[in-house]
Amino acid sequence: MTMILALALLQAAAAPTAPAPHDPIPTDWRAIPDDDLLVITLAGNRTVVIRLAPAHAPLHVANIRKLARAGWWTGSSVYRVQENWVAQWGDASEKKPLPVGVAVAVPAEFEIAAFAPVVRMARADTHSAASGITADGWPVASDAQGHQWLPHCYGMVGVARDSDPTSGSGAELFTPIGQSARRLDRNYAVVGRIVEGMKYLSGLPRSDAPLGVYATAQERLPIVSAALASDLPPATRPKFQYRAADNPRFAAALRRRENPPAPTIGSGAIDVCEMPLDTRRVP
Repeated sequence: MTMILALALLQAAAAPTAPAPHDPIPTDWRAIPDDDLLVITLAGNRTVVIRLAPAHAPLHVANIRKLARAGWWTGSSVYRVQENWVAQWGDASEKKPLPVGVAVAVPAEFEIAAFAPVVRMARADTHSAASGITADGWPVASDAQGHQWLPHCYGMVGVARDSDPTSGSGAELFTPIGQSARRLDRNYAVVGRIVEGMKYLSGLPRSDAPLGVYATAQERLPIVSAALASDLPPATRPKFQYRAADNPRFAAALRRRENPPAPTIGSGAIDVCEMPLDTRRVP
């Protein structure tokens, strides 16, 4: 009897645990197209991968693809790192000519075509009347007047520009590295988000110079190359998947984030930038 009990306990321990209601199942993971992945190699063999958002900023993403295929970022750098604000990269001199075919003046694309979250946050926040997550894993926000946009959460990628709203070509890009930069919403175009290697940008030394721009060329982090995954040799292309939000498991994960289990104390709501948007590299 003792042996039978021991075997039963072993079998119970070896039995697979059923996934929690908020955990993804295999079909919740969807492939990110190779043409939507911008792979940036930094000095020191550090790689940053950006998932582009062509459905939400098509003109800027078209420029970014042309810049990548022209090798424009090779030899440029991460030249601005401002504490609790942004890391920015591109041509520090702002004098490097753009490749033929890249539009110098691009319509602002501060807003997106549609506000279509499949799961919404429980409450409005100080920056929007409503916000949520789209089926394909993007945070979105809207106001009472019907405007909608991608918010400047940690790790999102925005387009730097001059005072002219159409002056951002996509050659100069930035990502928030501290608090979410929501006051930039609808003032700068958002073209994607970093899905791997964010630590290499958020962990860089901060500059004490004005606006966090490195005072010397020696402080800048060189960019070795930047290419679309679709343009890399097939054997070297990184493959990524995002966790889709169009299922009850993601909705359960969001509600759990808003109302965490004890002993954690929740407020019943979170900012849209606080919801993890999982991606994973496919072996």
